[in-house]
Amino acid sequence: MKLAWILWLASVLPPQTADSLCLSTTVYLEARDQSLRGQQAVAEVALRRRDSGLWGDTVCDVVTANKQFAPTLVSPGTRLSNSEAWAESVNVALAAERNWALPNGQRKEIVPGASHFAAHAIASPSWRNAYQVAVIGDHTFYKVQKLKSRRG
Repeated sequence: MKLAWILWLASVLPPQTADSLCLSTTVYLEARDQSLRGQQAVAEVALRRRDSGLWGDTVCDVVTANKQFAPTLVSPGTRLSNSEAWAESVNVALAAERNWALPNGQRKEIVPGASHFAAHAIASPSWRNAYQVAVIGDHTFYKVQKLKSRRG
């Protein structure tokens, strides 16, 4: 599957289904070579950003916001060809959505408060000196800003 096709499909699906597809795609592109915990942390950052509303109202809006996540950083012709990694990414995304739907006190948070992450082998963001929440695999997770959920 090509990224461009997946993003087009997300644009015509019902919002909840589209969000699951966009989150799965982001986990795949950002963390398919990471541990389960690393993949969960990437999904958590996207969901926390969605809840804040600063990057959009849906997961698809968040992960396709300009230069924020891999779907806007890699070529639209990128093929998602590792079927095992894709299946794992879908499972991680769906489990993350179920977890994130729980009330705040009942969620299992992997990277509490993290609003950003970076793989320093390929990126050196301006905010890399922000508060480090965790290092998981080759990703460092940061609390760059305090995000407040619009949902309470």
